[in-house]
Amino acid sequence: MNLTHLLNQGKIQSHKTSKEEVTNLLAAIDRDIKDAKIEELSPDRKFSTVYNAVLLLATILLYCNGYKTRGAGHHFTVFLAMKEILGKDYYSLADYFDSCRAKRNITEYDYSGNISEAEVKELISETKEFKETVLNWLKENHPEYL
Repeated sequence: MNLTHLLNQGKIQSHKTSKEEVTNLLAAIDRDIKDAKIEELSPDRKFSTVYNAVLLLATILLYCNGYKTRGAGHHFTVFLAMKEILGKDYYSLADYFDSCRAKRNITEYDYSGNISEAEVKELISETKEFKETVLNWLKENHPEYL
């Protein structure tokens, strides 16, 4: 599914980002990664916090391509767009992040205690690597936003 298709479906709309907006998102991402390591937090809360960092990283990709999500299911849409923007090499990572979305939804809305510390550590590690990917992508494709 390409961005034009998502636009035609009304899942995304035009958006003009700025260096300030991207800088603010990167600061929020750093905050979330740091906060997810707070020992006193439950694994559920740590997972939700670091998941937010992933969502913001994928959102940066979309913003820098001139779009933002629209309507219900915006988390899912961001990960669909991530596949289109980064290409096939990142499909499995986008799928992993989408599975984290589903897990986060359960812990946020249904019941607590279904997230392990191992899952938190894995997501933190994947998020840090993804941040480097996004920063490199920005340097290569949109240095004006750094």
